[in-house]
Amino acid sequence: MRRKRLLRAAGAALLILGGLTAAGTVPATANDSTTTAKAPASEGLLTAMRHDFGLTREQAEARLASERAATKLDPEARRTAGSAYGGSWYDADSGRLTVAVTDAASPATRAALRDAGATVRTVRHSARELDAAKARIDRLKAPSGVSSWHVDPKAGTVVVDVVRDRSADNDVQRFLANARAAGPVTVETVSKAAGTLAAGTVGGDPYYTGNVRCSIGFSVYGGFVTAGHCGQPSAAVYGWDRSYVGNFQGSSFPDNDYAWVNVGSGWWTVPVVLGWGTVSDQLVRGSNVAPPGTSICRSGSTTHWHCGTVLALNETVNYSQGAVRQLTKTNVCAEGGDSGGSFISGDQAQGVTSGGWGNCSSGGETWFQPINEILNRYGLTLHTA
Repeated sequence: MRRKRLLRAAGAALLILGGLTAAGTVPATANDSTTTAKAPASEGLLTAMRHDFGLTREQAEARLASERAATKLDPEARRTAGSAYGGSWYDADSGRLTVAVTDAASPATRAALRDAGATVRTVRHSARELDAAKARIDRLKAPSGVSSWHVDPKAGTVVVDVVRDRSADNDVQRFLANARAAGPVTVETVSKAAGTLAAGTVGGDPYYTGNVRCSIGFSVYGGFVTAGHCGQPSAAVYGWDRSYVGNFQGSSFPDNDYAWVNVGSGWWTVPVVLGWGTVSDQLVRGSNVAPPGTSICRSGSTTHWHCGTVLALNETVNYSQGAVRQLTKTNVCAEGGDSGGSFISGDQAQGVTSGGWGNCSSGGETWFQPINEILNRYGLTLHTA
């Protein structure tokens, strides 16, 4: 059944691609800024939004439309605010992008942001100042009781997550003291530390390397991208049916958590993310970055399709193997074997699953490595419909 589903998805995508290619469509790259606001939401995606967010069909359609508008506005808002930019996020209640600016922002700048459709909020620290503080914290060696840290534009600080039952540890307290010396810091507690999501060999799942099972992220021309902790360079990769697919051509973990695998030996790539029967298989049309607050969904070989919200960008996560930087934090659940799988917002590729805590019964949080960083690092081109 899985093979038939994959072949049907591949065939459908190839038919669509054939029509687009004939019309002269150019594949998207990491720098592609093309918006796809006119692409209608699929029935499957609307069903998932209604289920996971408790929305009506009309509310789901309205949210997706406002998220597309916010995603398009976000880079423009950054340029308009300039050095006064303090961060931005999507506000689901208002359906608008909120842009934080410092007192240095002129009345004309604030007016331009409002005229463009953004809500403007005044903050103490610029995004540049907060990013510099986080960079200083990145240079510290974090103990295992510290889970992660990221810039939170809403709070106007660097938020450091500490494992609740380890918060009083001396090494955690020393780290927090040094972090506070680096800049404005807020401390929050979490129930568990993050961990990567690879799994031992289980028959019938997307791909294997050695005794590890992981999930395909997104197709690129010549292969696919996935998580770096799933395999080392030159390691052989085998598909769900145990036939040879290719090899890891590049891999980085920790510090980063990304990799790419070449595809051959009868395998091919298509711009599709599996919906696993929960939703229809999703076509990938680009890689515009979804701001915090935006809805996002994940596809993986263990827990299949789940949705949630983007919580933070550029978070450093302190795994037991070492810190990984520039991850995006979500409240989408995941479990072992989902590593490397797809994070997608609407029809825009966002990244590959890195790690998390919790499960899909009780909930949790999951991080992904942004897709555009992987494409730029290896000079790859995203396969789009």
